[in-house]
Amino acid sequence: MFEFIGTAFDKGGGNMFIILATFVFLLGLLVERIVVLYFKSNVDKEGFTKVLTKHILSGDLKGALKLCSISNFPLARILHAGLMKAKESDEAVQAALDEAALRQMPLIEKRTGFLAMIGNVAVLMGLLGTIMGLIHAFGAVAEADASSKATELAGGISEAMYNTAFGLAVAILAIIAYGFLQAKSQALSDDINETTVTMLNLITANRDKFGDGPSKSRGGDDEADEE
Repeated sequence: MFEFIGTAFDKGGGNMFIILATFVFLLGLLVERIVVLYFKSNVDKEGFTKVLTKHILSGDLKGALKLCSISNFPLARILHAGLMKAKESDEAVQAALDEAALRQMPLIEKRTGFLAMIGNVAVLMGLLGTIMGLIHAFGAVAEADASSKATELAGGISEAMYNTAFGLAVAILAIIAYGFLQAKSQALSDDINETTVTMLNLITANRDKFGDGPSKSRGGDDEADEE
């Protein structure tokens, strides 16, 4: 395996090192996205919302806030922002949730799209190496004597094929990684959207249990207008 790779880089020309640099960048990005999506942002949504719901139904706002503050993932940060406004109006809670979501969602979605771009770049770099190898092959054949033409042609075609193979290998890895990570990113986004709506409705229905009640509600505004 390593002998094959060494031979490929020896005969593939300088363009092989550009493909290698693309592969290294792909690995770095892949590791970063896996850490973010599968460790920092991942959560047992059912377990977390079950405990949070118990706090809200019992009127334990401080307990709900504490649970969200010690949970270091985007969903908890978004819900914490909404719970901070739990005693205010529905509009205030919704605005807080939306604002927090605008800050947290890009952390989940950013850089994943670069994987698709790397896949395209790897294919193009492989194609560029193929063209350069063919140019080298036919140029060498045109200038070589009859006895060395076959050798020069084989060397050029070999250079072209190594570039094609390694470019496609990097592209395939990048596209597969993009598919899995994009699906994970979308699943996390869907969980956040679903849970924030559920918690908003729960906060609204149980606001009177939080002690001081809403500081400003739509109903209060209507009564003031009537007076």
